[in-house]
Amino acid sequence: MGALEQWHEFDVAMLGAAAALAGLVIVAASVNIQVIIAAPSLTSRLASAISGLVLAIVVCAVGLVPEISTAAFGIVVIASSLVAAAFAVDASVRIFQNHHPENRLRAGKATVTFVTPGLYLVGGVLLLVGDAGGLVWLAAGAIAAIVASLFVSWVVLVEVLR
Repeated sequence: MGALEQWHEFDVAMLGAAAALAGLVIVAASVNIQVIIAAPSLTSRLASAISGLVLAIVVCAVGLVPEISTAAFGIVVIASSLVAAAFAVDASVRIFQNHHPENRLRAGKATVTFVTPGLYLVGGVLLLVGDAGGLVWLAAGAIAAIVASLFVSWVVLVEVLR
C-alpha cells in the first residue's frame, strides 16, 4: 500500500466535510448577499474562505484518484494552491484598502487568508520532489481550510449585521 492510499479514509472524510461546509457557507452568505457585496473587503474575504474549501475539495478528490503518482498529485496541489492564493492576495489587498476605523488587525486578517493555500503549497512541493511527508501538510491544509472558513464566515456574517 502506497503512502497516498493510506490517506484514503481521511480524504473521503475531508472531501465530504469541506463540500458540505462550502454549501452551508454559500447558503448562509446568500441570506445577506446585498450587504456583503456592498463591502468589498468582506466579499473578498468570504471568497478567499470559500476558495480554501474548494482547494480542500479538489485536493481530497484528486487524492482519491486510483494510481495517481505523487508527482502528478503534487502538480495538481501546487496549481490549485496558486489559484486559491490569488483569492488570498485579492482579499489582502482589499483588507488593507479598507481604512474604516473598525477595520483593525489588518495584518492578522490578511494572514488568515494565506494559511490554507500556504500549507497546501508546501505539501504539493514536497510531493513533487518525492517526499511523502507532504501528505501531512495536505492534512494540515484540509483542517486549516475548515477552521479558517468557519472563522472568516462567522466574522463576515456578524459584520453584515452590525
